[in-house]
Amino acid sequence: MTVHLVGAGPGDPDLLTLRTARLLERADAVVHDRLVGRGVLDLVSPTAEIVDVGKTPGGSHWTQGDINGQLISLAKRHDTVVRLKGGDPYVFGRGSEEAFALMNAGHRVEVVPGISSALAAPAAAGVPLTHRRLATGFTVVTASTAEQSAEVDWLTLGQLDHTIVVLMGARAAPRIAAALIEAGRSPREPVAVVGSATTADQSVLHTTLAELHQADIASPATIVIGKVAGFEGLPQWSSRSASHHHSPTLTGDLL
Repeated sequence: MTVHLVGAGPGDPDLLTLRTARLLERADAVVHDRLVGRGVLDLVSPTAEIVDVGKTPGGSHWTQGDINGQLISLAKRHDTVVRLKGGDPYVFGRGSEEAFALMNAGHRVEVVPGISSALAAPAAAGVPLTHRRLATGFTVVTASTAEQSAEVDWLTLGQLDHTIVVLMGARAAPRIAAALIEAGRSPREPVAVVGSATTADQSVLHTTLAELHQADIASPATIVIGKVAGFEGLPQWSSRSASHHHSPTLTGDLL
């Protein structure tokens, strides 16, 4: 009996790993989060027991303890259990907490990596996270945790020559922008807000740190901050693999 902690990727089922697709086809039970796309769930065996443990604002709320208990219960009754998590199970997904709970209960655990939205969303929006002349690296942070607002050292982060990728930051965007400007980032620093990346509802908003507080950001969204976010015209993700021929440009005098 094995529980597979599986990354469902950013949304489009074409971006699943082969290992994930094969597991979904033969799973006895699948436990999934709210943001796992319908197209991904369509790959699940019709005979599988499916449990939705998604947390919806104002709706039903599964605690982490509830989810751990559900996984342990299913593992006792089924040979192959898939815990399907958006993105990658070990990137702000509490996958490690679930793995420890399962192992402490005597169950085998396998982790199947997935493409995190921290990587997929910028690429899908035509925003390169690094560029030889503009960004020496990138840093991924979350703006919230299960219990309280995350304590991110924005002062230190703002002084790095890094692209900043913020996950789960829709509500905190104005506070983040103010903190980074206070840390020394230019108010004109480009920002790209990618909504519902790699799905039919994908949207891309280009703005600046100074104007970020005016943006109407709906969840799920990935916020990309840095000079590379000023690129416009690079190919964006298309589930139909359509060809796009653009002449890429960079807004502002950043080059």
